[in-house]
Amino acid sequence: MSAAAAWSREEFEARLRERGRAYHIHHPFNVMLNSGKATREQIRGWVANRFYYQVSIPLKDAAILANCNERAVRRNWVQRILDHDGYGEDPGGIECWLRLAEAVGLERAAVESLSAVLPGVRFAVDAYVNFARRAPWPEGVCASLTELFAPEIHRQRLAGWPQHYPWIDPAGLEYFQSRMSRARRDVEFALAVTLERFTSPGEQRRALEILQLKLDILWQMNDAMALAFGVTT
Repeated sequence: MSAAAAWSREEFEARLRERGRAYHIHHPFNVMLNSGKATREQIRGWVANRFYYQVSIPLKDAAILANCNERAVRRNWVQRILDHDGYGEDPGGIECWLRLAEAVGLERAAVESLSAVLPGVRFAVDAYVNFARRAPWPEGVCASLTELFAPEIHRQRLAGWPQHYPWIDPAGLEYFQSRMSRARRDVEFALAVTLERFTSPGEQRRALEILQLKLDILWQMNDAMALAFGVTT
């Protein structure tokens, strides 16, 4: 890209999507989980640690809302908090994750205590929340674009886990099912915001840096879990 010209909207989107090659779907720890090679303890360790990410998502989204001075954006973005915390008859993603924890044999109270969260996972997740608190709200929105790649990772879990891990109660997989549609809905808005707000060459490069930061955070979480629980090949 020359200093004088920005990418077209189509090329910019293609470059954002190209970053999917660094998504944690390719991390050895996740490949192990989704290929049926994980032990019960490895799965339980992953579920307990990912819970810290789940409970932090509404905090991240609340930070983006607090920084946003545009009512139309806030009206859309607040749905993410409701999706995770629950609203009305919808128990929310956090509750669904706790049901997954119970389905893999963990005690709800133990997971909620966060006592099993690894330092590396805590550090990575906290870095994401702190980024959302300090960054301009469009950058917080841009960081969520890892959702571009999320439906496939959920699809793999839904397709493979019942076969690979029949000891897990299928009802516990509800979280992955719910995120299949919600992740697509969410990313449509976040992608539109990013394409509209990051228009200069420098802004577009910044958007790619932000997306890479979020990809690195997710990768680091898996690094920490692989170090603690091992990777079965």
